Amino acid sequence: MLAAVDSITQAVLGAAVGELMLGRKLGNRALAWGAFFGTLPDLDVVVGPFLDNAANLWWHRGPSHSLLVMALAAWLFSPWLATRWKRDKISRAHAAWFVLAVWSTHVLIDCFTVYGTSVTWPFSGHRMGFNHLFIIDFFYTLPMLVALVWLAFLRNKKQLPKRRRLNAWGLGLSTAYAALGVLMKFNASAGFDADLARRGVDYQRRMEAPTAFNIVLWRAVVDRGDELWVGYRSVFEAREKPVRWTVYPRGTGALEGLENMREVRRVQWFSDGWWIARRHAKGIWMADLRFGESRVWGVKEGIVDHRPAFAWDILPTADRDRLHPYYPAREHVGENLRRLVQRMAGDHDAWEAAPRLAGVTGSLPEFLPVVE
Repeated sequence: MLAAVDSITQAVLGAAVGELMLGRKLGNRALAWGAFFGTLPDLDVVVGPFLDNAANLWWHRGPSHSLLVMALAAWLFSPWLATRWKRDKISRAHAAWFVLAVWSTHVLIDCFTVYGTSVTWPFSGHRMGFNHLFIIDFFYTLPMLVALVWLAFLRNKKQLPKRRRLNAWGLGLSTAYAALGVLMKFNASAGFDADLARRGVDYQRRMEAPTAFNIVLWRAVVDRGDELWVGYRSVFEAREKPVRWTVYPRGTGALEGLENMREVRRVQWFSDGWWIARRHAKGIWMADLRFGESRVWGVKEGIVDHRPAFAWDILPTADRDRLHPYYPAREHVGENLRRLVQRMAGDHDAWEAAPRLAGVTGSLPEFLPVVE
């Protein structure tokens, strides 16, 4: 479901950029072609069924999102598009810039999320992610969507100026929201930094990312080597307000003897080092803590179970695919969102309780330390 909504955002952004560049000459065709090229980089999922899970971690948002492939696509598609649009007097160069602009805005907005993209492939394996927006944010998408639906009904030449104004408003509001996300991140980061400084906590690195569908409540992960700390903070909270940190022991020893497995190294690379691991009878359970956790209340009074959103089982003796992804149950999504809204409003008790790490294969929930 998240992937489908993410594709809608990319199609809407592509259509808006298409209207900006070619709307005067192509009309609504510019919307359609912009939406097509806006989603084309994510068609890497078509290859997914032919790859194992470890390869898929590398492939998705991989080469198709790189500057090299972006330039190649503009070069390859432009002659065909120029021929197709010959009557509209669109040159090959103009067609190439159209493809490049739409493709690059797709990649840019992907870079604003935690997942990151392989922009510099094949020259570097590093994925670029700025962590300013959640992978899906309706407040970013809706202004463009409303503007595009409206302007699509304005088809005669006299209405062209109004089309351009509507598109400018839609793109402008969405861009302003993305820029606001950057400012909100600076605000949240300063609050986390102040809390850790007051405590005198030494750490190697820290990251912040917004929680689901908003830029108000932020989640920080602090790398202290043998453990990762996770805390939440609203941008409306005073900087003096203490952050409640949940401590996740990293579990480096769980990898002993298996650290050179392709699947282990792929998860370590994909998570950019923000992983935890636990050993079990059949292999290793690993999770990427950048993406947050699903929380389950009511198992025991005063206790909340944390289930990382991105987790895998690595099974060394499996006959075929040795990496198996784990997905938290969907029935808790509604309660998590409701409690997140309460947490945004300042109700800490709605979100926090005695934490346990749950969902580790073959293990009972593990109580996690808390620093308050």
